[in-house]
Amino acid sequence: MKNPLNKRIFREIKDEAGKYLVIFLLMTAIIGIVSGYLIGDESLKTAYDESFKKYNVEDGNFELMTKADKSLISSIEDEKVKIYENFYIEEKTEKISSTVRFFKNRKQVNKVCLWDGELPKYETEVAIDRLYAKNNELEIGDTLRIKNKSLKITGIVALSDYSALYRNNTDFMFDGVKFGVAIVTEDGFESLPQNHLHYSYSWKYNNPPADPLGKKAIDMGNDFMNSLSKKAVITNFIPRCSSNAINFAGEDMGGDRVMFITFLYLLIIIISFVFAVTTSNTIRKEANVIGTLRASGYKKSELICHYMAPSAIVLLVAAVVGNILGYTVLEKYISSAFLNSYSLTTYKTLINATAFIDTTVIPLIILLLINFIMLARVLSLSPLKFLRRDLKRHQRKKAFRLNTKIHILIRYRLRVFFQNIPNYITIFAGIFFASIIMVFGIMYSPLLENFEEKTVDSMLAPYQYVLKVPAETKTKDAEKYGAYELKTTGRDFVEEISVLGIHKNSKYFKTDIKDDGIIISSAYADKYSLKIGDKITLKESYEDKKYTFKINGIYEYPSTLAVFIDIDNFNKTFDFDKDYFTGYFSKEKIKDIDESLIASQITKDDLTKTSRQLEISMGNMMNLFICAGVGVFMLVIYLLAKIIIEKNTQSISMAKILGYNRREISKIYIHTTSIVTVVSLLLCMFITHKAIIAIWHAMMMEYSGWLPPEIPIITYVKVFILGVVTYAFVALILQRKANKIPMDEALKNVE
Repeated sequence: MKNPLNKRIFREIKDEAGKYLVIFLLMTAIIGIVSGYLIGDESLKTAYDESFKKYNVEDGNFELMTKADKSLISSIEDEKVKIYENFYIEEKTEKISSTVRFFKNRKQVNKVCLWDGELPKYETEVAIDRLYAKNNELEIGDTLRIKNKSLKITGIVALSDYSALYRNNTDFMFDGVKFGVAIVTEDGFESLPQNHLHYSYSWKYNNPPADPLGKKAIDMGNDFMNSLSKKAVITNFIPRCSSNAINFAGEDMGGDRVMFITFLYLLIIIISFVFAVTTSNTIRKEANVIGTLRASGYKKSELICHYMAPSAIVLLVAAVVGNILGYTVLEKYISSAFLNSYSLTTYKTLINATAFIDTTVIPLIILLLINFIMLARVLSLSPLKFLRRDLKRHQRKKAFRLNTKIHILIRYRLRVFFQNIPNYITIFAGIFFASIIMVFGIMYSPLLENFEEKTVDSMLAPYQYVLKVPAETKTKDAEKYGAYELKTTGRDFVEEISVLGIHKNSKYFKTDIKDDGIIISSAYADKYSLKIGDKITLKESYEDKKYTFKINGIYEYPSTLAVFIDIDNFNKTFDFDKDYFTGYFSKEKIKDIDESLIASQITKDDLTKTSRQLEISMGNMMNLFICAGVGVFMLVIYLLAKIIIEKNTQSISMAKILGYNRREISKIYIHTTSIVTVVSLLLCMFITHKAIIAIWHAMMMEYSGWLPPEIPIITYVKVFILGVVTYAFVALILQRKANKIPMDEALKNVE
């Protein structure tokens, strides 16, 4: 015989259609987003991992001052490596403010993935990187101009060794707007200006390490560099294990997995508690029925399963629909966020069993567990207590005494507040969680704009040149400086720190540096919580030699993790000649140094590429955070405030009988929740700020560089206004519900 209680399950869902529809839509959206992320991320990561073998990606590359002859190549290959020419030419583009790195078509190593069109066949044709093309609105058939030379775009490609468009390996952020890579024919390469020709070589180990990013790979890279440095003058050396252009995309994919899963589980926990509270309210309303059923022989386990069923069904359906959306629409949307950031090779959407477990099985278990604990506790009461509608475990001897001098409406509100403290605590928790999500979404663009503005204002010089070898200039106001790269110590994640040797009484660095100490950038100080008087220890990139410095000052320089040291002390510390330098600061463009001697030129575009690229990469994703935050806010406020109204149905009905009008009843019940909501919003602004700063700092410690979390006050104002407006909409719905309560409700179930 079928259990007759089962007939009530879908009737209950139908009777509470509004509540379950809101929860269904929110859970479908969240599960869909997380599922889409996991599926898209795994599909792209799989294609990325397979690309190393498919496109024969290098084990590293190095650059020489001059072209190596056959004997030198043969000598280098004696180190159990295979060497491949990978020369490139960098040229600035006309009409578009950018720099493009041109390579010959690769057929042996670092092969090219063709996204669209065809590879160049003639001298005047070019195939350009997909991301660079997208960001600069270039298409097949368009023309790319460099120094009076026109190249017709015939194809859109991805270079397997440039999945992240890093111009320099030491850059904090890649740049898919102002920097791109391209493929030309051999004749086309020879026809390009040769002033910026770089003699770059790729290598592949004869016996590569099992883990290309592991300790053995690092040791092999160091050994090869030491051997190579004895045979040739190296101007650049990047083993694959240290290459941001190759590794950054792969490290980032999957890096946000924990954040998305945690976000989903936190939301599920909140929804589960909301379900638990609403189910508890249902049990209170149906106490007589439950008492009768228990007295008739129904087991507690049967009733627990019955009351757990609606929430489980809604979540299960939401999970199924969310996963369908995840595999279709949302997978494309999430994947586009990665494709808008990285120059990845082509991929196929893969079925992901882990995503189903993470987004369906585990959330369902969390929901059932929380509801089971609550239901088991409530339904453990005796049938007699249910028949008497006495669901309290501990009877309070008398009500909490309130001063009679307090106005009657205020006392009434206080009674409502004290009776519903658990609900209001849950409302506060929901508002806090929703506020964090909304702040993350709203703060992003202002944070990047503020960072870009401060970066431009704090530039050391309008022009900063890095030279391959020291060269003199007669340019007025040009000032020499030294540059060196060290690495951090003391933690698992190691990142590079720029050490700049500055002249005393510098025109560009506005603070005097003492001979016995250093000044660090504000970015370095903020990220590592350093202050004046502290000591820091840095080490050589490829050696164990360490240096300890005392901090004498902090310089406002938010764009780079940097150490500033007197140039005489700089040359002495690193064993350079007394007159050694690596570049120039200048107010004017330097024109009397051969361009072939200039390694790079740092301009405003270089310093602001972090904010520019992050806005492109993550801008659309932040809209999802805002929508999710508003959804959580509305759901929690509406359902819990609705429960408060339902719990006080008899009281509201009695108040109407006693002559209270709608406005007065609204002041007692709706306004009480309004006050709690507004106060919670205000309190959450302060707590949320502290939480965001802590989360941001922990998150940035896993990335190279620093982006200061300077959140404008207007962000919190927007969140507060958004919360108030959202609640105003909910309050109107609750007001209508309270107005519909009839007077005869007070005469029902009178004990």
